[in-house]
Amino acid sequence: MIALPLSAVGRSLTGISIVGPSNADPPPRPPSPAMYQLDIVLKKGNNLAIRDRTGTSDPYVKFKIAGKEVFRSKTIHKNLNPVWDERVTLHVETLKDPLYVKVFDYDFGLQDDFMGSAYLYLESLEHHRTLDVTLDLKDPQYPEHNLGTLDLGVTLSPKEGDFRDATMLLRRNWKRSSKYQSMRLSDVHRKAQLWRGIVSISLIEGRGLQPMDANGLSDPYVKFRMGHQKYKSKTMPKTLNPQWREQFDFHLYEEQGGFVDITVWDKDAGKKDDFMGRCTIDLSLLSKEHTHKLDMPLEESEGVLVLLVTLTASAAVSISDLSINILDDPHERHQIMQRYSLWRSFHNLKDVGVVQVKVIKAEGLMAADVTGKSDPFCVVELSNDRLQTHTVYKNLNPEWNKVFTFNVKDIHSVLEVTVYDEDRDRSADFLGKVAIPLLNIQNGERKAYALKSKELTGPTKGVIFLEIDVIFNAVKAGLRTLNPVEQKYIEEEPKVSKQLLLRNFNRVRRCIMFLINTGCYINSCFEWDSPQRSICAFVLFVIFVWNFELYMIPLALLLPLVWNYILIASGKDTRQDVQAVEDLLEDEDEDFDKDDKDSERKGFMNKLYAIQDVCISVQNALDEVASYGERIKNTFNWTVPFLSWLAIVALGVATIAIYFIPLRYIVLAWGVNKFTKKLRDPYTIDNNELLDFLSRVPSDVQVVQYQELKLDPSPSPNKRKKNNPG
Repeated sequence: MIALPLSAVGRSLTGISIVGPSNADPPPRPPSPAMYQLDIVLKKGNNLAIRDRTGTSDPYVKFKIAGKEVFRSKTIHKNLNPVWDERVTLHVETLKDPLYVKVFDYDFGLQDDFMGSAYLYLESLEHHRTLDVTLDLKDPQYPEHNLGTLDLGVTLSPKEGDFRDATMLLRRNWKRSSKYQSMRLSDVHRKAQLWRGIVSISLIEGRGLQPMDANGLSDPYVKFRMGHQKYKSKTMPKTLNPQWREQFDFHLYEEQGGFVDITVWDKDAGKKDDFMGRCTIDLSLLSKEHTHKLDMPLEESEGVLVLLVTLTASAAVSISDLSINILDDPHERHQIMQRYSLWRSFHNLKDVGVVQVKVIKAEGLMAADVTGKSDPFCVVELSNDRLQTHTVYKNLNPEWNKVFTFNVKDIHSVLEVTVYDEDRDRSADFLGKVAIPLLNIQNGERKAYALKSKELTGPTKGVIFLEIDVIFNAVKAGLRTLNPVEQKYIEEEPKVSKQLLLRNFNRVRRCIMFLINTGCYINSCFEWDSPQRSICAFVLFVIFVWNFELYMIPLALLLPLVWNYILIASGKDTRQDVQAVEDLLEDEDEDFDKDDKDSERKGFMNKLYAIQDVCISVQNALDEVASYGERIKNTFNWTVPFLSWLAIVALGVATIAIYFIPLRYIVLAWGVNKFTKKLRDPYTIDNNELLDFLSRVPSDVQVVQYQELKLDPSPSPNKRKKNNPG
């Protein structure tokens, strides 16, 4: 049986002690007096050599015995007097081989710089006594140079028992774990979830990068490194302002944080890639459970990288942690309710509300591994904020019991909960997703949501159990509705799709046909197809024109809102049955993959590459026209009651204002406001309040995406197993 001391995890593969032989082990040999245990405490360095242009270094230490590396310390950034305070236990067969200590300056993307070395002769150490040792670092090529000192605590103890087998086992494990040494932590430790958190980095874009090619442009890509974890972005050809929109996740093994080294390179086919600049993120300066937008200037070059960085504490969470949250404490909940009460409607207008999400568990997930299991974790996103749970390994019914809290900037935001399967060698596999508008949430209700596909138009396997609470101020939320929507930085690149183009065309056609049918109905009144209808229309026309006042326009728009609300209150829902649209989307989605594969096989997209941007523009224009037509309709049919109530308030205020205030004064005030807006605030963003309001109303496609799927009434897999013991 082999035990790995927790203090030595990730530090040394040689810290192995024999607890006891198993029944299958060979009989022990006589004790070997040539086996020793060497306990070392790497304390600190003093006045180490300068190796960086900034006048500092990023030192780390290596221990070698008989030419083999047996220990590597962590890197202390930008410090000539580093304090490591790291402990390691080594087993050595002979004292004839000295301990070779080497110090290096960590240099991401380049070869690490040598900072000095020293020998510790084990034969000179006393047994069973802790000695404080100071090693003078030297460079063999320049022995006269003073490179500083290292302080160690060393204890040498002869060991009883047979360690020859342990040494052989160690050597086998060392060969087997060469990849482990480069990654600092093995799969075993990943599965044991020894990491303390997750660092999510979204690479958004670069601005004003340095030109490296003869044409005055570059082909930039970015490398990320944190410890021994590495990522590389895609290459953006021929640009100095690349748009990457890529996401990278690092495991954070140190409790206090660390550094993320970032370098930018220019791809040069057939030659060595050119270095374009670097920057470093000090994670200790960033608060956890919050998304930070960082504009990082490149050192040693020109240009800026735009990043979103989120630190998530992701250690394993127990059931009891569900009770440790702000909204379950009556006193804390009362304070939050007071904070967002109507009496504080004009205090800090940007603080609209707070949402708390309890990610409890999932059941019946899709098996993504060849073993018939998955390694699921859950990502919760609200606008640009992105938090993540820990991973539950080898499980199709994971329990996370994780509580997330977000600040609400826009009550019309959509909470997205996505389940992934962790895959070490590749990007995470998608298992399912749900999108929940904040206004659709029933507070405090523990609910099972059926997972959907990536497009949110059809079901996939599994359900996820969530409990969500939203507390917000209605006045702040209403005022925020009249401002532009927050841009989401991480979005998938648009692609040309024949099916999507056809779908958007059909949506526009439905809206146009509605207008045509309405025009035909009005025209039928002039044609006297129905005498009764024509007489009523004529009387209404005469009365309206004879008594027209401007306040009647918002009043006329109020009437269908009030009429539809009365019908809904009486039990007659006038909202469109989206089942037909949902069925249409599902039928189209079945052909999506087939369409994409045919396009790749025939090379059709390559032939149309020159007009791809035009096709995307037409496709998006059709989508926008159709969406606004559907949003206007959905405003009046109470698809989102909050927005319909807001429309009633706005139209009512407009009716009263126009009734009591002469039109010329209103137009004058509007003109003065428009002409002086830039003078009062030079940085104001010009916007259209009506379009900003309509952008919050979901289109028919979004209504389908946000609609909850009906759960299968059949019992869950766990219950079936209990009912069928055979």
